[in-house]
Amino acid sequence: MAWSNRHNLSSLRLLGSVGEPINPEAWRWYYNTIGKGKCPPIMDTWWQTETGGFMITPLPITPLKPGSATKPFFGNEVAVVDDKGNDVPAGAEGNLVIKTPWPGMARTIDGDPERYKSIYWSDYEKQGWYKVGAAARIDNDGYVWIIGRTDDVIKVSGYRLGSAEIESALISHPDVSEAAAIALPHELKGNAIHTFVILRAGVTANKELEEALRTHVSNEIGPIAKPESMTFVDALPKTRSGKIMRRALKARALGQDVGDLSTLDE
Repeated sequence: MAWSNRHNLSSLRLLGSVGEPINPEAWRWYYNTIGKGKCPPIMDTWWQTETGGFMITPLPITPLKPGSATKPFFGNEVAVVDDKGNDVPAGAEGNLVIKTPWPGMARTIDGDPERYKSIYWSDYEKQGWYKVGAAARIDNDGYVWIIGRTDDVIKVSGYRLGSAEIESALISHPDVSEAAAIALPHELKGNAIHTFVILRAGVTANKELEEALRTHVSNEIGPIAKPESMTFVDALPKTRSGKIMRRALKARALGQDVGDLSTLDE
């Protein structure tokens, strides 16, 4: 807040968000602190490099729900389905797919057309749907809520948990500024949740706070989501578009090679 108050933001008319799914707590902070409550549209869009443009996005007149990218853009038909292609009930988590072609879609991967087919089309080849590679849910009003990439889904004792929902629960605590959640191998559970947390200015990390945050996640989501461990950090590795590089966090935690980090902004 101190940083934003040093600047004259009176000329702002609308706000935008890209990269990570924006959680409701961050949405409200953005709206009140940066927009001063006077920039009604927050254009929280969902798209991929491969789509060539926005696929799910509010229009300036769309009623907003903090944390939702709202509804598909004109001409786009999306759905949330299970692994067999069946629609899941409203509010349930599943795989996000795009059912119809669109003008900006990628048509191949240069030099590797089979990889393009296997990544985006093979799972729902019979239906002809594009597999996004993200978990999502659609509510009763048709609003789409992006949970995170399916390879960021954490499976603990048979339960599937989105990294974004764990992070959102952490950020809803008044002492937390940012958070990232990853899965680490666990002998009994298969995977255990490990979190990286950036605290708000003036808050000191200690064991009591760590336990309070772990309990907070358990209360917000359920006992199965309680992090096994937590690391307090000053920054998170992100791409220039704001995506948290969870693979880099996981590799470091496991003592593995983090790979190419040339796209990192932090």
